[in-house]
Order: sequence, then structure tokens, then C-alpha cells
Amino acid sequence: MINTLHRRGNPPPPCTVTQASFSPSADHPHTDGAAALRVALAGMAALAAAMGIGRFAFTPLLPMMLHDGVVDIAAGSWLATANYAGYLAGALLYMALPWLGRRVGAVPGNAALVRGGLVATVLLTGLLALPWPVSWPLLRLLAGVASALVFLGTANWCMGRLAHLGRPAWGGLIFCGPGLGIVITGLLTSAMVAAGWSAAAGWAAFAVLAAVLCTGAWRVFHDGDASATGTSGAAATGLSMPPPRPAAERSLLAAAYGLAGLGYIVTATFLPVIARAALPAGSVWPDLFWPIFGAGVALGALLSTRISPARDRRLLLAVAYVLQAGGVALGVLWPGPAGFALGSLLLGLPFTAITFFALQEARYQWPQAGAGFTGLMTALYGIGQIVGPPMAAALLARAGSQAQGFDWALAVAGSMLVMGAVIYGVMAWRWRQPC
Repeated sequence: MINTLHRRGNPPPPCTVTQASFSPSADHPHTDGAAALRVALAGMAALAAAMGIGRFAFTPLLPMMLHDGVVDIAAGSWLATANYAGYLAGALLYMALPWLGRRVGAVPGNAALVRGGLVATVLLTGLLALPWPVSWPLLRLLAGVASALVFLGTANWCMGRLAHLGRPAWGGLIFCGPGLGIVITGLLTSAMVAAGWSAAAGWAAFAVLAAVLCTGAWRVFHDGDASATGTSGAAATGLSMPPPRPAAERSLLAAAYGLAGLGYIVTATFLPVIARAALPAGSVWPDLFWPIFGAGVALGALLSTRISPARDRRLLLAVAYVLQAGGVALGVLWPGPAGFALGSLLLGLPFTAITFFALQEARYQWPQAGAGFTGLMTALYGIGQIVGPPMAAALLARAGSQAQGFDWALAVAGSMLVMGAVIYGVMAWRWRQPC
């Protein structure tokens, strides 16, 4: 009846249609717990490799690279920027795939993109162990491209597949992967520092770890059936989809998601460096804050699976942004072990939950756009990430001390998160969801 009303151009009757009923998870033809668990675990392993290692292993290894004298803060900032620029390029490439498919014929499906990106992650991580610093910016750029393709391919393939299998809420498990990868790399880096390893040895070890994770995910990803391509559940089952939400609301959603990229990236790039500068020499704490962040990421992703799909995700996103802003502020206001630990946890808890809720909201607001809208949002997120490290480097150059420069950078990042939370609040007030 609801679909019939939509086809005739009439609005749905009040209090009969909820946000969940327009979700791609509302109708699913199969319920298979074992298959859904395999999909969720494979997605978790893929994101642990591509994000936890391919993108974020640089953060705990940066102090080791600084200690080895192979980079300085400015060079490290540009290496980080190169990776985030690659992430943006990968998101734009993903957006262009449907267009390329119409122009040049068949293009790789989501599962093929994931497999190719995982192979690239292993190779590019291993090449960073070689003493060729002139090649490192290019390697980090390509690693960013690979991580974006794996992330978007994994998210769309797994979320579509889980909706088809009747377990849409398990999509949050996928996003535990980056957090688990961060925890593992953070703890291993701490052990490497204690053992006197070089940064090059660390990159080689993480390439091996990425290969192990890829092996675990490899067999699950395949494009053998239409439901596995990331198509929304309604489209996969042949049901008519509701019209998109207002263009202004969709634009604000994309803009607010982009602010999250800048909001977290300064801390995510320089947390161990900031902590080492603020705490006494020889303290063991700086090596633990990054794993604490990763544990928060994994825990937050797991908790997101317990939240009712009927909740207004814009309000959930606003709360998540405020939590992250609080985590960023603690690094400035309480620069001690307790402050950094609590700040790392608060920054991590909503990290992948923000992505999970935002991508769900994107699929709800514009179901016809498919992967194109999620690619656009990821591209804006990537732009925010690109701005962060050079902004921090510029403020460091102007500040009277390293600590002051990082404080300025963190203040800018935290204000972006507060602005994003305000945008989501305005959206929830202006475009209220049906009850």
C-alpha cells in the first residue's frame, strides 16, 4: 500500500512509515545466521587490513621513523597528507565506476575491488620497509587509494549482503575491523620499541600481518550473485524505492560528514607524538594511547549494532560528534596520562559508528543513488583528512612551541566536530522523521 501511494505521488500517511521502513534492511528474503556471520567477519578482516594497517599503522610507526631520523614532523605530515589524498582519489574513482562502466564496458564489482585493494595493501605496506624515502609519498598515496576502494567496496558489498541475509544490524561488526587493526598494530609497535626494532622492520612485520588478514577474508568476497553487489535490499528484491529526501538535507548530510574527517585526523595522525612531547621521557603511556583509541573504535562499532534502526540517525551522529569533540578537547585541557587515555577512548568510541550511521543515513536519504552518494560523502571526508596534517604543520611553524602548535590544531579540529553536531541537530529539527 505504501509503495502504491508513492508511485501515485501521494505522501505516506503519518505514523505509518518510519525511518526503518525506508531502510535498505526493511525487506530481506533470506535469514541465514551462519552465512551472515561469515560475511561480517570477512568484512571485519578486510577493514582491519586496509584501514587498521594500510592507513593507520603509520600513526604508531611515525615516532619510530622520527627516532630513526628518516623523517621529521614536516615530512611526516606530508606523508600523512599523501595517504589522505589517495583516500580522496580512491573515493572519487569509486564514484566514477558506474560512469566508466557505461563508457568502457564492464568494471570490477565490489568484491573484485576488495580483493585487488587487499593485495595492493600488502604490497604497498611491505615496500615501505625499503630504504627508498623518495618513493614513500607515492606509496602512501597509492595505499590511500587502495584503502578507500576496500572500505567502500567492503561496506557496500557486506551491508547489501547482510540485508539480503536478514542480518542488517550486523553491519556494525564490519566496522570493528579498523579498531581491531589499530589495537593490534599499536600493541605490536610498543613491543617493537621495547625490543629496539627499526621502523623498517615494523613496516615489514605489518605487511605480513596484512597478508594473514587478507587470507582470512579472501574466499568470502565474490561477485557471484546480484545481491552481493552492494545494491540496497529494496532494489535487490524488486520493490519500489521511496523518493529521495530534499536536496538541502542531503547536502547538509554530506557536508557534516566531511567535517568529521578534519575533526578526528589531527589526533589520529599525531597522538603518539603529542603524548610523547607532553609526558616525561621514558613513560610507557604514549605507546598505549593508540591501542586505547583502537579498542574504543572496536567497542563503539559493536555497540552500534545494539541501537534500534528506528532511532533518528542524525541525532545519533550529533551525539557521536560531541563525544569525539570531547575526546579532542581532553588532549588540550588535561595533557596527562588520564586525560590522554580518556580522550583516546572518547575519540575512538564513535569513530566507525559515525561511518556506519552516516552510510546508513545516505542509503535512506537517497536510495536511488546507490554507491554514488556514499562515494561522494567519503570524498568529502577525505578532503577533511587532507586539510588536517598540513594545517597542523603550519600552526606548528607559527607557534612558539610544539605543544602550543598542537593545541591550536586540536582546537580547530574540535570546533569542526561541534559544527557538525550542530548541523545534524538543525537537520533533525528542520526535517523531522515520521513517527
